[in-house]
Amino acid sequence: MWQRRWIGLAAAWLVGLISMLAVTLVIRDRYEASARVFVDTQTVLKPLMTGLAFQPDVDQQVRMLARTLISRPNIEQLIQSPRVGLTHLSNADRERTIDRLAKEIRVAPSGDANLFAITYRDINNTRAQVVVEELVALFVTSGVSDKQRDSEQARKFLDDQIKSYEAKLTESENRLKDFKLRNFGLTGTSNQDYFARMSTATEEVNRLRVELQAAEQSRDALRRELSQEEPTMPVEAMVPGMVAMQSETESRLDAQRRQLDDLLRRYTDAHPDVTAARRSIAQLEQQRRSELESRKATGGRGPAPTSPVFQRIRVALAEAEAKVASLRGQLGAQQSQLEQARAMAGRMPEVEAELAQLNRDYDVVRKNYEQLVSRRESASLGEKIDLTTKVADFRVVEPPRVSPTPAKPSRMMVAVLGMIAAIGAGLAAAFALTQVFPTVQDTRGLREVTGRPVLGSVSLVISPERADVVQRDHRLFWGGVAAFMLVQLVWLIVVKQQLLP
Repeated sequence: MWQRRWIGLAAAWLVGLISMLAVTLVIRDRYEASARVFVDTQTVLKPLMTGLAFQPDVDQQVRMLARTLISRPNIEQLIQSPRVGLTHLSNADRERTIDRLAKEIRVAPSGDANLFAITYRDINNTRAQVVVEELVALFVTSGVSDKQRDSEQARKFLDDQIKSYEAKLTESENRLKDFKLRNFGLTGTSNQDYFARMSTATEEVNRLRVELQAAEQSRDALRRELSQEEPTMPVEAMVPGMVAMQSETESRLDAQRRQLDDLLRRYTDAHPDVTAARRSIAQLEQQRRSELESRKATGGRGPAPTSPVFQRIRVALAEAEAKVASLRGQLGAQQSQLEQARAMAGRMPEVEAELAQLNRDYDVVRKNYEQLVSRRESASLGEKIDLTTKVADFRVVEPPRVSPTPAKPSRMMVAVLGMIAAIGAGLAAAFALTQVFPTVQDTRGLREVTGRPVLGSVSLVISPERADVVQRDHRLFWGGVAAFMLVQLVWLIVVKQQLLP
């Protein structure tokens, strides 16, 4: 290796110069800027508004926002900022810069699920810090703007759907109204179908018949009892000064009035029973006026006082007759409705089937409309919550800062590695030549190479002139080594002091 020392020195110089050129022209110091942002989604308002307002999964939105922060629209917005200083780029340089930023910017979770670290490396430490500051501002503002944009889009969609369903609901209501007008009297007011109403009407007719029969029997019994009772009291049973009791007509009139009050509590004025009761009251009032006029014509002498038992029987009989008349009227009206329903038996199932379909369509449209209105109110309340309060609080845990030392691998590290590689290359070159072109240094080496015995050797006697040449060669070699080490040390100092462009 000593014999080939100049080749090793040349190899060291060559590798050292190559490493210096690489550090100067290729390797650039890159400074890393970083910041950490915490997104707090656990607020007091969130559990309080559960079930009242629509609230999306804020944690999922934040994670998606962090993953989509390094998107092309956001990077284009980033390089358009005057603070970054990349607005003067050409179209080709602009595309390359966008691709480079998309690869070099990192947004990753840091520990907690909602703690994110934003890092970026650049040869300009000031620009690296500005880029990270712009990214932090974009991360905070994009969450608010995206949330408001989503709320506006959701509200607009719900408004459009509600208008559409309002038109459908109006159309369904009009169809249902037109159908009921065309088939007035055929559709019932209850939810029962035709056969159920027929069964109910038949049962009602049978019930009224039984009640009418019982009322007629009670009336006939009162008539028989009345026929056996004396209408007036005997003279000997009368007490002097006794006031004449109420006449039969007045008793019946009172009974009819009580019956009318009872009917008015159950029916309207147009009911047949009410009309019949009022007609009876009018006839009895006319009869009572006739009796009063006849009493006045006889000088105020009326008939003998009526027997109390006879009077009570007459009152009960009048009530029984009024009840019989009422039941007959109800029975007649119910039978008329039953006959009318039976007459339309062929058409009623078709009408009810169409009505059921119209009601079903109306109920579906109405239910969807009410749900849309309810969701719009929930969305509106959620939007108001977003405008008045912060559902997610963005906190900058670590402000953007730049490391004072370059990020690894730095120029200094590459320069040291280049110097070590140059020294290693020189030693490796000399050693490789000894292996490729071996030489014999003494008799033992010669014997080992040839495998034959060595008979003798001749010593080399160096002349003074040759010794001076050898010494000068040694001085030149070690001067080259010293120059190499000096150049490398100066180079490391230059790199350390960051004097390179």
